[in-house]
Parts: sequence; C-alpha cells; structure tokens
Amino acid sequence: HARRQGPREAQPPRAPQTTRRAMRALAFLALVGAAAAVMHHRRPRVGPRAGPGLRPPPPSRLGAAGGEDQAEGSASGLKIIIAGAPAAGKGTQCEFIKEEFDVVHLSTGDTLRAAVKEGSELGLKAKDYMEAGALVPDELIIDLVKERLSQPDCQERGWLLDGFPRTRAQAEALQAAGLTPDCCLLVDVPEEILVERVTGRRTDPETGRIYHLTFSPPEDDDIAARLVQRKDDTAEVVRKRFADFQAHIQSIKDVYADRLVTVDGARPRQEVTDDIRTKLEVAKGDKPAAA
Repeated sequence: HARRQGPREAQPPRAPQTTRRAMRALAFLALVGAAAAVMHHRRPRVGPRAGPGLRPPPPSRLGAAGGEDQAEGSASGLKIIIAGAPAAGKGTQCEFIKEEFDVVHLSTGDTLRAAVKEGSELGLKAKDYMEAGALVPDELIIDLVKERLSQPDCQERGWLLDGFPRTRAQAEALQAAGLTPDCCLLVDVPEEILVERVTGRRTDPETGRIYHLTFSPPEDDDIAARLVQRKDDTAEVVRKRFADFQAHIQSIKDVYADRLVTVDGARPRQEVTDDIRTKLEVAKGDKPAAA
C-alpha cells in the first residue's frame, strides 16, 4: 500500500538566475578588493611621507639645467686686466689665460660688435655712430663693457679684459661700478724690440700664414718670394702706437697700483707664459673665499 505522505514544509522562493549571478560577481569583487588592500599594506615604502613627526625629504639641489645649485658656496673666477703695447704678445698670452683659467676673454672690439649684432639698446646707440663714421664715445664704450661684465658667464667664470681700460677715465669708471680686477698684468716690451717684431712680419697670401724674417722664416725660397708686408707694419707706425700707449699707461698703473704685476714680455714666449701662470696662481690664491 502506498504510504500517505504528509504535507511538505513550505520552501522559500528561489531567486531568479540573473540575481544569483549578480550576487556571485559582487562577492568576487569584494574578495579581489580585500586581497589588493593586503598587498598594498605589505608593499615597502619608497621614501618617507610627510606626516605627524615626519619631515618631508629635503628639496633637490639640482637646478633647472640639471647642474648643482650654485647659489651656495659658488666661487667666482679670476678677474684680470691685461695691458701692453701693440705687438707685445697680448693675443698669444690671452689665449693661454683663457684656456688655463677658464675666464671669459673680452676685447672692446668684440664687445662692441656683439652688442650691435644682438640689437641691445646700447648696441643700437653704438651702431648709429659707426654707420655715421664717427668714433663711439668713451662713455658708451664704458657702459657696454660694464653691461657685458654683469652677465652670468662673467659673474660665474670671471673675466679677462684685453686692452681695456686704456685711460684713467675708463679705469675709474670700472672702479666706481665695483668692477675691480684681482690682477692687472702689464706685458712690458721695449720699443726697439717691438719695432723688430713688427717690421719683420710677413704674410703668405696663398695660405694666410704669418712668418717673421728673423724668428720664424719661410721654409723655402718659393714661399719667401711671395710673402707680403702689411702697409702698417712699419717702424713709423709702431713708434707712433707705442707713444700713444705710453701716454696713458701710467694712469692705468696708478689706478691699479695695489694689484699691478709687470711681466717681461721680451723673453721667449714660453718663459712669458710660465711667468704669467705663476703670477695668476698667486692672485687666485689671494682671492677671498666666496660667501
């Protein structure tokens, strides 16, 4: 006989299939989130974070250009004036000084041409005089030099003024602007040696090479036959330029008496170079340390 079954207990209604899938997805996402939180907690910190009792890391000392910040402990380079009569050998020694001491080499001619090319306010003023065939006034030359010496490369590396100042007014204007050299080099060469140096100079028009009939003669007769002499390489011109130099050099010596160094420029070139190196090293050692 079939057993009679009693009434079944009521079963709760089953959720629709889509609802069950959504619930399983939410549970999975919760599990993933918990695992991520654990991994983040275990991850080592790269650096300290600012917070109570913690200081932020110090700012980098690298500047915008990637170099070390020079605002602290940077020492400016040597400030040098070199003087000498035409043909005294300043050009050769300036090349050595520029390379050896990494200073900015400046001559008034180069400074004037650069200002005109850049179109600065002072350069445009100078251009007006030059185009009119007039001499650029002394005051304008002084302002151009002062402006150039105030630029960052001169402030950081130091400078070498080649043949400037030439007069007391120019020297005193630099002093008044606080542009005082660490050393004033005077390359001293007697007049007769200057005459010999200049009058013996010859140029090869084919190569542009400069010879001297006594000190560096041409290699053969063919080269010697084509050498030419500049029109202003004469004894008369040399003596006039030497007289002009002597008329003003005493004023320069007076202004820079406490930092004037005289070098015998009549000696062989290397001896002059070695002497200048020694004297500038002394001047460099005497410079006060940068604040």
